Amino acid sequence: MLRRAVAAAALALGLGAVASGEARAGLPTFCEREQDITALEQDRVLRFAGVVRQELERSGGKVALISRAGTDLSRFGLLYSHAGVALRDDADGAWAVRQLYYACDDARPHLFDQGISGFALGADAPSSGHVSLLFLPDDDSASLERAARDKALALALLAGKYSANAYAYGTEYQNCNQWVAELLAGAWGGVAATTGQVRTRAQEWLRAQGYVPGPVRVPGHLLMFAGQFVPLVHVNDHPVDDIHALALQVSVPASIEAFVRQRAPQTRRVEICHDEGRIVVRRGWEPLGTGCEPGPDDEVTLLAP
Repeated sequence: MLRRAVAAAALALGLGAVASGEARAGLPTFCEREQDITALEQDRVLRFAGVVRQELERSGGKVALISRAGTDLSRFGLLYSHAGVALRDDADGAWAVRQLYYACDDARPHLFDQGISGFALGADAPSSGHVSLLFLPDDDSASLERAARDKALALALLAGKYSANAYAYGTEYQNCNQWVAELLAGAWGGVAATTGQVRTRAQEWLRAQGYVPGPVRVPGHLLMFAGQFVPLVHVNDHPVDDIHALALQVSVPASIEAFVRQRAPQTRRVEICHDEGRIVVRRGWEPLGTGCEPGPDDEVTLLAP
């Protein structure tokens, strides 16, 4: 029973991006995740990525907040697991996602720029996929772009240790979404690399602005207990009351999107999903849902069988 719970915790608490290089001993769950993908599945995901790229181009801007459904978090009531910042290169116009990922080879988090196709291919299930794009108003967008391109700030906000379920108001660990949230503090809160205790100051600003991380509701004490034995999942940084309540304050894409919408109500949201038969594009804040069922106003592209 405990072994099954540990495996479930490892899969379900994977709130982040893990770079699967050569597998490291003791990290089988997070670092041995490469999977075979058929030519048909690859073609479908690449067409999906092409639509995401078209939406980025259509925005006319140079930056967007981007999230994808990667790890299956349905038991936590979550669809999206991984967020980053999409940036347009001034030289060739190509888009790439700047994000935090955990590098298995050297056992620490890094920042990484990844093309849109690679970002889309990072989902666990190639038979379906979801990507969300937030296009901010001009002033907020410009601030976010400056912060994301500020190498000193981006690195000052990067923690030395990774935890998939890192406590959003702690500095011992960090997950990918937490780095994005703290970058927003650099963009909009005046937190700079030269201020010292950069992550602490970023988190203080987020808290003061009403940022609500999660809560990620863990469905049962057994799963919470099992998580203590899973590499890259920790609970020692979380308040004891949160652990007892089975509700962890973890930065997830939904938290980031809600905060951005509250701060900048004019932000435009575009959601793109695919299944084995179609690609659906929805504009607006009404979520598409896990089934990728189009509504009457959504754009639908049928995929050849």
